[in-house]
Order: sequence, then structure tokens, then C-alpha cells
Amino acid sequence: MPIPNMYSNYSGLSITEETLQDARSSPPNGSSDQMSPSPCPLLYSDYQFTLIPVLYCVIFILGLAGNSVVVAVLCRHHGPKTVANIYIFNLAVADLLCLATLPLWAAYYAYGYNWIFGSVMCKISSSVLCLNMFASIFFITCMSLDRYRAIVHPIRFQRRTLQQASLITFLVWGLACLSSLPTFYFRDTYFIESLGVNACIMAFPYEKYANWSAGTAFMKNALGFLIPLTVIATCYMCIWMHLLKAREFRKNKPKRDKVLRLVVAVVVAFLICWLPFHVLTFMDALVRMRLINNCDITTLIDTTLPFGICMGFANSCINPLLYCFIGHQFQEKLRHLFKLRVYQFNSTRQSSSSRKGSYPKDAETPRDGEKERLNCKPTL
Repeated sequence: MPIPNMYSNYSGLSITEETLQDARSSPPNGSSDQMSPSPCPLLYSDYQFTLIPVLYCVIFILGLAGNSVVVAVLCRHHGPKTVANIYIFNLAVADLLCLATLPLWAAYYAYGYNWIFGSVMCKISSSVLCLNMFASIFFITCMSLDRYRAIVHPIRFQRRTLQQASLITFLVWGLACLSSLPTFYFRDTYFIESLGVNACIMAFPYEKYANWSAGTAFMKNALGFLIPLTVIATCYMCIWMHLLKAREFRKNKPKRDKVLRLVVAVVVAFLICWLPFHVLTFMDALVRMRLINNCDITTLIDTTLPFGICMGFANSCINPLLYCFIGHQFQEKLRHLFKLRVYQFNSTRQSSSSRKGSYPKDAETPRDGEKERLNCKPTL
């Protein structure tokens, strides 16, 4: 089905420059934006409007389950707080807030890029999504730095305090809010008469649309990928070299190999999830600036970008596995919480059964089958 060229600023899909030029009134004095890319006729398959919502729903369910368990375990933990737990908790919260908007964007795809939730929800959900994309990546970077200090500089590591971690957490959320301000300011709904849809778009000023579009894309590339990737890769490369040289880890090869595999898994997961989206976002910015005029490349970008966004969302499902469930301490906390819930469940059932058995003898006596069921209370 023919659909005009569309692109993404991560927080939902937006109609492109050339579509807005057709839908809005012509610029004053017949002038045109010198940075506007040449329109390319593109064909979109219907599978995007069915497959993408399904993928979003799967990611939503898996990510919601994993991150909810992380939050529950850390909230129920009665031991002393640690810096790592503060970062993990905030990472899980950021992922949950990010995932909470997925049903809205799934509906956006399912209705053919028609936003049905109103202008306010368009602005709020886009801003929340963008904010928590940055917050999630920033907290992954903080955890990489914290792990580097713990392994490579254990003496300095002991000097860290919870107050420092709380301050860093506050700064991370503040930086994420600042990074999402363009989305909060410009994102709004706009009715595209030629398409018959009420699109949730980045309504940049018409005269500077391409400049704003490219600028926000480059900001996402730098703050959301290049700088964090440089920090994460540097930290884990230093950890790798330190573990290979450390005498205690050379003696315990299985333990060393386990840590090294975790190091590789963290970097590879980050690359696999975020590299496609940021490469496509960068290429789309080049199209906005007319540095790429090939319609085949433009078609490829617009066709694959929705799946690049899905892979970025999938990182919210992988984070609990990488940073929590494979950790020995977190597994112990999870088992403790599970045993506590089972104990409370059994205690409730036993007290309920005791109350039933404490009736006077002249009361109604259970039949033999009912006595057998009382004696066979379920235990987990």
C-alpha cells in the first residue's frame, strides 16, 4: 500500500518533511527550505502495521515482567543499600516507564500512523519515552563505571557513598530531562488531510524543519549512543585487561571466564540493541540535509527503521537478565522473596484451616471427604 515517506525521532513515528510540505500551506513568497530532501515515492507493506504492534506487545509483556520483578526484589530487600542497587533500581524504573508507552505506539502502528489518544497524550508519551531512553542508557553507563571502579580500583571503590550515588542519580535524571526538552516542546498532533490521519509529529518550524530534524538526530546519536558506548567499551576493556593480569583471577579460571563472558555480553547486547537504530537515525539525518539523495537508500531507511526501534526497546527486556538475574546476590534475594511469599501463603492457609477446625463440636461436622481435604492442605 502506498504510504508517504516517514521517519522516526524514536519517540513514535513522524511524517517527513516532504509530506508536511504537501499537507501544510506553501511557505511565504513561494520559498522552500534549502535543506529539504527530494521526495521519493515509497511503498510500505501491510505487514508493518501488523507485525510491529505484535513485536511491541511481546516486548512490553517480557520487559514489564522482568523489570517488575527487579523493582519488587529491591524494594523488599531489608539489608543495607548499595550503590549498585541504586543504579539497578533506577534502571528498572526507567525501563518500566519506557515500556509503559509501548501499547500507545503499538496502536499508532495498528491504525496506520493515526494517533487516537489526543494532543496531550502525544506530547506526554513522546516526552516520557525520550526521557527514559536517555535515562536508561545513562544508568547503564553509570553501572559500567561503578563496576570498573569495583574491579580495577577496589580501594577507591570502598570510598564511594550512597550520598554520591544519589547525587549522580539526580544528575542523570536531570540530564535526561534536558535531553528530552525538544521532544516535549515540539511534539504535537497534526491532521494530514492528504493521508486522512491525525499524526503525532515533531512540529518543527517550517523554515528550519530540516535543521531541527538533523540537529535532534545528531544529539540522540551523541548523547544516546556514541558517548555512552565509548565510556562503556573503555570501562569493560580495562576490566578485561585487569582480569587477565590479576593473580587471584588467574588461579580461579572458571570465575574469571564467567566475569569475562558477562563483560562481553554487556557490550554486545548494547551494540546489537542500539547500533541499528542510531545508524539509521544518522542516515536519515543525512537525507534531511540532502547529503543522501538516493531513493533506494531512503526507502531502505524508512523500511528498516521501525525494526531498529523495536531492537532498541528490546534492550529493556535484556537489562534485567544482564544486570540482575545472572548475579549471584540478586538470585539469593529473589529466592528469599519467593520463600517469604510461599511461607506467608502457607501461614494464611494454615490459620484459615485452624479457624475452621476450632468450631464447637455441636456445630456442623464435616463429612469424611471434607476431613480428608482439610488434612491434605496444599504446600508449595
